[in-house]
Amino acid sequence: MAAGCAWLLRTFNDIGTNIEANETAAEFVRAKIRQIVRDPATAELLVPKDYPIGTKRICMDTGYFETYNRDNVTLVDVRSDPIQEIVRNGLRTRSNAFELDILVFATGFDAMTGPLFEMNISGRNGLPLRDKWEAGPRTYLGVATAGFPNMFIITGPGSPSVLSNMATSIEQHVEFIADAIEYARERDVAKVEATVEAEDDWVGHVNDVATRPSTSTPTPGTSARTSRASPECSCPTWAASAPTD
Repeated sequence: MAAGCAWLLRTFNDIGTNIEANETAAEFVRAKIRQIVRDPATAELLVPKDYPIGTKRICMDTGYFETYNRDNVTLVDVRSDPIQEIVRNGLRTRSNAFELDILVFATGFDAMTGPLFEMNISGRNGLPLRDKWEAGPRTYLGVATAGFPNMFIITGPGSPSVLSNMATSIEQHVEFIADAIEYARERDVAKVEATVEAEDDWVGHVNDVATRPSTSTPTPGTSARTSRASPECSCPTWAASAPTD
């Protein structure tokens, strides 16, 4: 597994489009985890089984799964036994209490839309970006959104972003934006803006790809605090029903 997950997802070209092929790959990963983790109940909590393999980041570990074989490590399933409160000497779940010396918070992050919303950006006629994207982000190529002239986004919703080599995608977006600005300056163009039609076409294309049988979106909110990015194109599938005006 040292080579990362590319070998798994790219060995066969139908893993991302054929649910049966995807299940074959998923069962291979499950078998490896069950082989490593000695306690069957713990292994079952760790195996990916409620979403197609590859639609969430795969843990291609360096000793990660072996950690659960240690006597001083316990895996608590907070889905079946959710955390109720933090107390003076640890935390309490619905059915258990755990005394802790140190509590490390892993709260996730508001991916894709969070940083943009926090800047309180407003577009034409004072329309807040948060309001325009209330039903889901809508962009053209993930770099621009209609109604917000001269606003460029790098690896935004609707771009390959986290499902690609991020450094490469960032370079491509920066080069595209720089070329667009240079083109506008040379022609005395005051504003650059995506049209509603181009935006609609792109959102439709992304949602079509993201809702293919084995690339259905994992449960919203499971990997980030509020954003709901689809597995393949980083554009929320819930944007499919968003109004176009």
